[in-house]
Amino acid sequence: MANISGRVAREGDKSDKLKEDKQNEKDETNWWILFTIILLLTAATRFYKVTEPDHVCWDETHFGKMGSWYINRTFFFDVHPPLGKMLIGLSGYLTGYDGTFPFEKPGDKYEDVNYIGMRIFCTFLGASIVPLTFLTVWELTKSTTAAFLSASLVLFDIGLLTLNQYILLDPILLCFMMCATYGMVRVGSLYKEPFTFSWWFWMTFTGISLACTISVKFVGLFVVLLVGFYTIYELWRELGDLNQSVITVAKHLIARIICLIIIPVMCYMLFFYIHLAVLNKSGNGDGFYSSEFQSLLEGNSLYNASMPRHLAYGAKVTLKNHRTGGGYLHSHWHLYPEGVGARQQQVTTYSHKDDNNFWLIKKYDSEDIPSEPVLIKHGDLVRLEHVITGRNLHSHKEFAPLSKKHYQVTGYGESGKGDANDVWKVIINHGQEGDLVETVTSKLKFVHYLNHCALTSSGKTLPKWAYSQQEVSCNPNIRDKNALWNIEDNNYDKLPNVSFQVYAPGFLKRFFESHAVMLQGNSDLKIKEGEVTSKPWQWPINYRGQFFSGNNIKIYLLGNPVIWWSNIGFLLIFAIVYLNACIREQRGLEEDPALVSQRKTIMNAGSWLFIGWILHYLPFWAMTRILYFHHYFPALIYSSMLTGTTINYILDSILLILPEKIGKTIYHILLGLVAYAIIYSFYLFSPLAYGIEGLPATDPKSPLHSLHWLDSWEF
Repeated sequence: MANISGRVAREGDKSDKLKEDKQNEKDETNWWILFTIILLLTAATRFYKVTEPDHVCWDETHFGKMGSWYINRTFFFDVHPPLGKMLIGLSGYLTGYDGTFPFEKPGDKYEDVNYIGMRIFCTFLGASIVPLTFLTVWELTKSTTAAFLSASLVLFDIGLLTLNQYILLDPILLCFMMCATYGMVRVGSLYKEPFTFSWWFWMTFTGISLACTISVKFVGLFVVLLVGFYTIYELWRELGDLNQSVITVAKHLIARIICLIIIPVMCYMLFFYIHLAVLNKSGNGDGFYSSEFQSLLEGNSLYNASMPRHLAYGAKVTLKNHRTGGGYLHSHWHLYPEGVGARQQQVTTYSHKDDNNFWLIKKYDSEDIPSEPVLIKHGDLVRLEHVITGRNLHSHKEFAPLSKKHYQVTGYGESGKGDANDVWKVIINHGQEGDLVETVTSKLKFVHYLNHCALTSSGKTLPKWAYSQQEVSCNPNIRDKNALWNIEDNNYDKLPNVSFQVYAPGFLKRFFESHAVMLQGNSDLKIKEGEVTSKPWQWPINYRGQFFSGNNIKIYLLGNPVIWWSNIGFLLIFAIVYLNACIREQRGLEEDPALVSQRKTIMNAGSWLFIGWILHYLPFWAMTRILYFHHYFPALIYSSMLTGTTINYILDSILLILPEKIGKTIYHILLGLVAYAIIYSFYLFSPLAYGIEGLPATDPKSPLHSLHWLDSWEF
């Protein structure tokens, strides 16, 4: 009898195992079916009309132009790190674009230009966001439904679709950001298999993805923080596992230092090395960098420069301000307007090389240029005559336009003849009496002889009457750190020339200077005429979009309102679910083990997606630079993943709480309603991404008129 019972039990175990295997096989088949559907729909939506419009759209004018400069190896200045632009340039070069199209302004026809390769490259990277979303949520939840819902929310958002189809940095940034996020959760899922090949691969993949993200835009720092917090969480968990030694925990720490710090830093610096090696020809961005930096750019006046080593009276020079991103001392025929100090000639700094940057160095008490070279020393009194206009650099006790505690600096006099307010004392920083002023290397102060103030550039941008150039003033505080200048061009044929190649900086110095200039440029970003800026509070509610193209085919960047407004609601629902789960766990309530397991999944997965959203959204509230609607899209992806995960949690809870038949019925009805709302709203609003033709939506006769839900939507 016992033998029969044992045999029955074994047969029952085999039957259960067989059922489990069949269910696993079915789940795997469903996974591949849904993932394949996601891939096919992504390809269909992203690459449909990717070549249209056949003209420059929105910021393609910037990044297409920068791709051209990489192909032509022409140096330029931009506020973002170089990787995204390098990849755009590389994709254009490999697909036959020759780098000659000017990308002057939005609306310019491409004509016969081979721009399609760059568009398709950016679209391909942008399209990868959708399957990466599926894979990321799958790793966090092991739920095919949650993964499919999350991927669908990203797939059917018309804003992401619009942003992904053009020659922009955003699709590249979002691709690398999602690679880093997926790598992070993939490593997390392998925590029971540490130091295996797969574990090392995904750890290294995460580090390289982090380097790539921050090498496209500095906002990539936010995903670095997310991975950093996740890494701290993992290390803390390892430390709390008493089954492993402290040595093993130390190995975990070292592995993460290597893969998530050292390798990313090396990759980041490698990208800059390639950037600086490729862009070796002089361009319009030279003036943002120091004279030493410029000496390595072919075609620059300082490249293999041969100029007098010292400064003499009668030399025609340019003066470069030493502040980060500082420009050249500049003047032009235009006067300060009424009500802005004395109505004399404007003096500014200008970041581009220009004939209006040249000044003639003269003795303070003579109009004549010495027939023999007379070198200028520390402490000498001089006048600086603007070469083009013949007016002297001048200051007086009128307040500067913007820096009200400073004195105004102007151009004054005629043909070099002025008054005593034109006299300046040359001071070599840390110099001594008798020291000679040297080209490029001497850091100089020009102190006004009568008013005892230092010629300085605050970096403040003047209004349109000064062509948005930067203010020059005279600061009574002569210790002003922005009051340092150097001689860059030194034209004087009575002294022997020497080469300045010995002063060319190495890679590390150029690397750090590039960052200082980029960060300065980011903080100095100003609103351009006609630009549509926005505030962070407007982004989650989809308050206002932005035109990508305003020609016959209009493209309007706007999020799918059903998805965006649902995301706000499910952020709140997640917060309630999380709080409820924490209270139940703290109280130790006895519940169905399946509910407890499900609750732990939403707490773990949802909390990291919520942190991802917070990190990619809240920092913008503290930023002083100008902001645009597209800055919210990284946060949107995390918000959409959180929404998909939360919806799945609610649906699964219905199955567990209600009777099986009723639960399944409600489950499928709700799932169908969610799918219908997402897909139908995409169908309604897709013309905004693929192109609006004919009447504007504000016209009652337009087929889009019924979609003009908010007055702030301008399509």
